[in-house]
Amino acid sequence: MTNIAVHNGAWVLVGDGRRALFLQNHGDPDLLDLRVVEARVDENPPTREQGSDAPGRAYGTAGAPRSAVENADWHELEKEHFARAIAERINTAAESGELSEVVIIAPPRVLGELRQELSHKAKSKVKGELDKDLTRHPLPEIEKALAREFRAEG
Repeated sequence: MTNIAVHNGAWVLVGDGRRALFLQNHGDPDLLDLRVVEARVDENPPTREQGSDAPGRAYGTAGAPRSAVENADWHELEKEHFARAIAERINTAAESGELSEVVIIAPPRVLGELRQELSHKAKSKVKGELDKDLTRHPLPEIEKALAREFRAEG
């Protein structure tokens, strides 16, 4: 448990590679009342449904054998694109003053991608991180998870 308060007005981002919930606390640090500010869902089918081309071929110099070029993993590329879009939303909110502080809840890989894409100003607004996937959980369960992991500052 860490000593972080989710203050009134603070944002909580709950995201994964396909879904993101931007929540705002309308309660106080001891009794959270999270409400949805924005929800995003990215339709990201498996790679086999996104790319249908056969692998490309690379030709070397005279006498060198041909080799197949590795196919792109379109599904993973779209997850990265979605994480960049989510980070951009946080960056914009931090820059405009719409966002004073944020707690990010996401799986470890998504947390890493977000960290790379957040601006310096947005990073300064991050008050805590929780490496879990809670995107399919109802708001009361998200509030309970936050209460378990973070306790109000004294």
